[in-house]
Amino acid sequence: MTQAVDTSIATRRASDVQLIAGVSAAHFISHYYILVLPPLFAFVRAEYGVSYTELGLALTVFNAVSAIFQTPAGFLVDRYNARLILAAGVLIGSVALAITAMVNSFWVLVAMFGLLGVGNTVYHPADYSLLSRHVSPERMSQAYSVHTFSGLLGSAVAPIGMLSMHSLFGWRGAMMSAAVLGVACAAILLLQRDTPERTPVKPRESKDTDSGWRVLLTAPILINFLFFTILAFGNYGLMNFAVVALGALHNTPVATANTALSGNLFLAAFGVLVGGYIAARTTRHRLTTCLGLFGAGLVVFCISMVDLGAVLLVLAMSLTGLLFGIVMPSRDMIVREATPPGAFGKVFGFVTNGFNIGGILSPILFGALMDHGEPRMVFWVIAAASLAAVLTVAWTAKHRRT
Repeated sequence: MTQAVDTSIATRRASDVQLIAGVSAAHFISHYYILVLPPLFAFVRAEYGVSYTELGLALTVFNAVSAIFQTPAGFLVDRYNARLILAAGVLIGSVALAITAMVNSFWVLVAMFGLLGVGNTVYHPADYSLLSRHVSPERMSQAYSVHTFSGLLGSAVAPIGMLSMHSLFGWRGAMMSAAVLGVACAAILLLQRDTPERTPVKPRESKDTDSGWRVLLTAPILINFLFFTILAFGNYGLMNFAVVALGALHNTPVATANTALSGNLFLAAFGVLVGGYIAARTTRHRLTTCLGLFGAGLVVFCISMVDLGAVLLVLAMSLTGLLFGIVMPSRDMIVREATPPGAFGKVFGFVTNGFNIGGILSPILFGALMDHGEPRMVFWVIAAASLAAVLTVAWTAKHRRT
């Protein structure tokens, strides 16, 4: 009897590990694909003879398509096989990059980044649906943390990977190498077997959640969408404008500011793993999230007020990244708690669309602040975004008690 129980536990663990590995590989690819173009800007611009504004149109199209179609993709994920939809999304992205590499046309490049945006729509709804429905509850927080870590790792590796491939094969070869990477990931997903559901859907629940958009219009889900939007808005502001804002505010050398930003991104990835460990050992995910965001906002405010010098600046930015990273698994658990069974795809597809909205709004506001000579306000707005995110978490707690 004991041996049979041990075998069952081992089988469930192996099934969980297989699923988490496949989903995390896809999440790595999704973040890698988001950053395939920026490292190659100068080379693509020189070949096509376009401006940076025109080249940025490709990224605008990518984000706009992602924002429009991600929530509908979540409905498809809930209705059909999430693993196959995820593999299809990876393949669509791979095809888009392969065509970008082979066709000598700037407008084809823009169109293919729109197609890349179509592929991008499936990642979050399919990833979170697969993890939420098929991973054992005792490993759920670790699954979320590994999933988020893999995405951050993809973001960190993409600039190095694309520039390395460019040095060997040119920018078109770099695009083709990214496409091959996606095909390999899709093959892994297609070869995996479907795993049993750990959070099965009752027929009545399935009917209710598949009936339309009303589950997305409930207060907890809308608040979580707002939370993701605010969090992404502040994070994108820090990633994209911290270097130039530090230079304008404290005359921080570019090398020092970039080192501080690298420390922030690296510690964010490490913080996700720490956050997964914490989330597995407590159910007070809102408290973890509030403390982490409040601490991160406080550090960012201090950076705006005091010239810390090179060493302290790197430490402060790294601490900010660590705190943001710790928050992420608890953030995902909060959304899961608010999601009805059978609605994981549509809910996570909807709330994570806040990433796209935040990504669209962030450059507009922070760019305007820099253009008007207000670098200190850049950090103040980022700190305010952290505090606003804390308020949304407290708001969800109030609705939960009600």
